Amino acid sequence: MSTLTTSIRRSAIGLGLFAVLTGGTIALTQGLTKDRIADQAARAEAKALFEIIPESRHNNDLLNSSVALPADERTPEAGPVLAWVARQDGRPVGLIFPAVAPDGYSGDIHLLVGVDLDGTVLGVRVTSHRETPGLGDRIETRKSDWVYDFNGRSLNNPKPREWSVKKNGGVFDQFTGATITPRAVVKAVQKTLVYFRKHRADIREAIAAHPLSEEHS
Repeated sequence: MSTLTTSIRRSAIGLGLFAVLTGGTIALTQGLTKDRIADQAARAEAKALFEIIPESRHNNDLLNSSVALPADERTPEAGPVLAWVARQDGRPVGLIFPAVAPDGYSGDIHLLVGVDLDGTVLGVRVTSHRETPGLGDRIETRKSDWVYDFNGRSLNNPKPREWSVKKNGGVFDQFTGATITPRAVVKAVQKTLVYFRKHRADIREAIAAHPLSEEHS
């Protein structure tokens, strides 16, 4: 066997072992961090829920008070929409819907949108995203107060054609050097309000049928 052949074989074996070790390390790391990541995501979501509808405005177990609503026509394969219901002394005061802006600059932007029973926005929070640091990440409350501009908005406030960033004739600010991100979030919030309006009767029925055993004083 020539020296060249022996060298090639050794290199191949070395690369094979490296690939196995690297793959195993990645798999092990994913296994060890999967639960931690899921826990962090759950904590972020819970924090956002109580920021949108603070405990001073409800006294039920919000984290465990959800209702199944009709599937969103845009993503019927995702199944029923699960929304959290906030109640004050048994009276519903608002719902919080999960939403996704699929057209962010760097992929999906996950949101929570709080709405009262009249269809007015109670608050919006971004729970996860991969937008550019220093540009698109201003959708986070710890980076700017931009997302607070949704508070008190509804489908008629502003007018439908003004549900966009100012660059496109809307009322919402864009970010310097990053228009795609805020535009995507605005669109996702507006679509959530459209969903609420379209399924208002189903939502009221689901809320009325939801058991109140989890309420507390």
